[in-house]
Amino acid sequence: MKIQLIRNAALWLEYGGVTFLIDPMLSEQGANPPIVNTENDRRNPLVPLPGPVQQWLSPDAVLVTHLHQDHWDAAAVSLLPHEIPLLCQDGDQETIAAQGFGNITVVEDNTALTFRGVTLTRTAGRHGTGEIGEWMGKVSGFVFQAEGEPVLYLAGDTIWCPEVKQALDEYSPEAVIVNAGGARFITGGHITMNDQDVVDLCHYAPETSVIAVHMDAINHCLVTRDLLKARLQQEGLLDRVDLPLDGEWIQVDA
Repeated sequence: MKIQLIRNAALWLEYGGVTFLIDPMLSEQGANPPIVNTENDRRNPLVPLPGPVQQWLSPDAVLVTHLHQDHWDAAAVSLLPHEIPLLCQDGDQETIAAQGFGNITVVEDNTALTFRGVTLTRTAGRHGTGEIGEWMGKVSGFVFQAEGEPVLYLAGDTIWCPEVKQALDEYSPEAVIVNAGGARFITGGHITMNDQDVVDLCHYAPETSVIAVHMDAINHCLVTRDLLKARLQQEGLLDRVDLPLDGEWIQVDA
């Protein structure tokens, strides 16, 4: 298994002989307004793509965990071939179809889907707590399994919660990808994992390698790579967590 962090939560995954483009946010730097009700007014994305966008436009499939703009943006809708196989959570298919995509497969709740020999299973999460968590809507993670490959758990936009613990318990993944930017609004708690959440996950699943992404690209993600690295070093966990830079590759063996 090879994973390239493109930017934010956008990933290029080579798994079981299949290439997946995950949560593509392909806009040029500064093309979109800041997330509202946040501590700063920096335009998004904060940083450019780490290379020409054309290299990520021909995967075997696109996987969209949910439809927030930092995971599925207008540039992705415009640039990706509309006949490409696209996988999504239940509830998002009508919006994606209305954008012109015609080869959509829904990964149903509690039902495994096999795509070209790779089994994908949807997992639940919590995109925040209380009213903000409800307002943020449904989000999904996905577990990847294939012969000869390590089990990979893509947690998605979630905080540390019982649903994440359940996925770790049920699938015992060799690797987990977490969105660790500690995104938040002026009021309410964080809506993606912060540094404490990553520490808690590491302690809960000591045999699992952790890959932390979704940092330094969106204006309301306040946990930076440097902040998370310092916290992990303080906790003695730095050797457990990869903090890839945009464009960087990581290989995980079975």
